[in-house]
Amino acid sequence: MSTESRHLSVRIDRPVAEVYAFASDPANLPRWAPGLGGSVVREGGHWYVETPAGRAQLTFAPRNEYGVLDHEVVTPSGETVYVPLRAIADGDGCEVVFTLRRSPGMTDAEFERDAGLVSADLARLKRVLETA
Repeated sequence: MSTESRHLSVRIDRPVAEVYAFASDPANLPRWAPGLGGSVVREGGHWYVETPAGRAQLTFAPRNEYGVLDHEVVTPSGETVYVPLRAIADGDGCEVVFTLRRSPGMTDAEFERDAGLVSADLARLKRVLETA
């Protein structure tokens, strides 16, 4: 079954290795993606984030040289959400691309709301890294 998806991106005027290093560290999530949750902790070899709906588990792709920042979120309800995210070299900077997928049963308004939240997070990531 195919789902609708949308690619949201931002150009960041920082080297891809620097953007990747920052974005691949789950401890940095509250600085650029506060909508996901406000507190991130590592316990027993796993990362957890406190979300408005409860505690969620995060699993990031293993460190790699290709800019793959994909991760899975196991929600408090037990649903696993796969999140494709990439940092792609672009000259002296890079492009960060987030693939937003529409969940089954998600309304148009909910999908647009999520797209707006992701766009705001990407803009925040740009601000944090370019003003560091």
